[in-house]
Amino acid sequence: MVDRNLVNKLGLSEEELDKQVAEMFGQAETQYLEDVLQHKVDSRLPGTILKGRVVSQIGNDVIVEVGLKSEGIIDAGEFDYPEEIVRGKEIEVLLEDTDSGEGLILLNKRKADRIRGWERIIETKKEGDVVTGRVIRRIKGGLLVDIGVPVFLPASQVDIRKPGDISRFIGKEVKCKILKIDIEGHNIVISRRKLIEEQRQNSKEKLLAEIEVGQLRKGVVKNIADFGVFVDLGGLDGLLHISDLSWGRISHPSEVVKLDQELECMVIGVDKENEKISLGLKQKTPSPWESVEEKYPIEARVSGKVVNVMNYGVFVRLEDGIEGLVHISEMSWTKRLNHPNEMLNLGDEIQVVVLNVNKEKQEISLGLKQTETNPWAVASQKYPPGTIVSAKVHSFTNFGAFLEIEEGIDGMVHISDLSWTRKYNHPSEAMEKDQQVKCVVLDVDENKQRISLGIKQLTEDPWLHAIPERYIPGQIIKGKVTKLTNFGAFVELEPELEGLLHISELADHKIDSPQDVVKPGDQVEVKILKVDTDSRKIGLSLRRAQWAAEEQTAEKGESEKPVAVQTVLSDEHVTDMAAPQSDQTTSEEVKEED
Repeated sequence: MVDRNLVNKLGLSEEELDKQVAEMFGQAETQYLEDVLQHKVDSRLPGTILKGRVVSQIGNDVIVEVGLKSEGIIDAGEFDYPEEIVRGKEIEVLLEDTDSGEGLILLNKRKADRIRGWERIIETKKEGDVVTGRVIRRIKGGLLVDIGVPVFLPASQVDIRKPGDISRFIGKEVKCKILKIDIEGHNIVISRRKLIEEQRQNSKEKLLAEIEVGQLRKGVVKNIADFGVFVDLGGLDGLLHISDLSWGRISHPSEVVKLDQELECMVIGVDKENEKISLGLKQKTPSPWESVEEKYPIEARVSGKVVNVMNYGVFVRLEDGIEGLVHISEMSWTKRLNHPNEMLNLGDEIQVVVLNVNKEKQEISLGLKQTETNPWAVASQKYPPGTIVSAKVHSFTNFGAFLEIEEGIDGMVHISDLSWTRKYNHPSEAMEKDQQVKCVVLDVDENKQRISLGIKQLTEDPWLHAIPERYIPGQIIKGKVTKLTNFGAFVELEPELEGLLHISELADHKIDSPQDVVKPGDQVEVKILKVDTDSRKIGLSLRRAQWAAEEQTAEKGESEKPVAVQTVLSDEHVTDMAAPQSDQTTSEEVKEED
């Protein structure tokens, strides 16, 4: 700005003043002044990197003086470390805006650092060079690594094997190889895998030249699979199979080892041609099966823990590396088990008896029931034949019923031992489940663990005395028709006792079907023809009973004798003729004949 008062005091006109100034400053001085002014203007344009000095910090704003009339603001988050914010410290910043509306200019330290870092990388590094940086965060497809500028580390280039969750590298220092530099796109791609592969190749050649079976080698667990563990021996991975991790049973390798754990293993196999190494961990200690016969003699009682339950038995761990099998048949003297879990569960601590030891096959047979007294060993003494017991019905079969005499001791009543006189089609017709029934012991078989029971034996066989004494041939009795067959009818004489009324004994004339004369439910008077105690059969006759009735009527003179009666033979001859016809006397036997 021109000071007019000063010009007026000098008494010079504007033309004279310009002339004197032109004489004082030549062309060279004028050019120099213009250059300085242009440089001053260029250094204040947005996008320029300036040197500044930290003045103070107010909250999250850092005030920086960069030689301009106004001070600049930088967000404190742009400093990588809070301790860098020190008053008077010189830093480089990027000028973003000269007019913030508040008298302050806007600066950016992070952008300035990236620009300078990119310049240094371009000047000092090329593709194939090794760089070290810190993993900042995870981004799509890989990791962002700070090597002075943010660069991209693809997930496929993180490790030589699938790394799993790559987020575990965040915050860690990694050494990588530059794969690609895109100057125009300001993009750099790096690879940690490439560097590891080159290093491992050199180490692998040395390892294969030195390794031998029987050596102890240290390594780091790099991968855990269901079947085993891969251990990095330094240049080459060795396989530690799950079966070689421990002498004991393990369900998964993770029960014994962890990722990145350092292990010392024994080399148990080397295939240098295919570059394969087999490792063993349990081989560092002697096998517990070497002294198994001395530690677990047959019939010894030992303690163990149930570690596996199968449908055929349970495996019991006696010590680390030593397990035995308790077969389902060796669990109880008396219980019929459908599955071992009805008695034992995983983790149960139990006592067992050693039954057999096979050192070569590494097998031990154990018994659980042998820890208790076999109740069948004293069953014959406790329940001799003839003993009357009260038992509970618990199941049926077509041929009989099973009854529980005491816990673990069952007996069977055969269907033929239910009644002396009645024929049952199924035992459930005579008893119900859970019913208490009185029985008599018929036989005890300790070897087969069976007790035969009978219900009908509680009473005397009625065919010995009661029936022959109560039912005499020639006697007229009343009965009820219960069933018809093609050869006759069955007549109930009393509960559970039937006789056969043969078709030839229904009428004097020939008939084609018994139902022409009688029907089920009819009450009839019949004459006893024969009582066979050996075959337990009673032969009956309807027509002979009618004859007897007619004879009584004739004696009273009430009517003339029928023609058929006049030709009848004596009862003695009739009995002899009817005997072959009365072979079947029960409903069950009729079925057998058919």
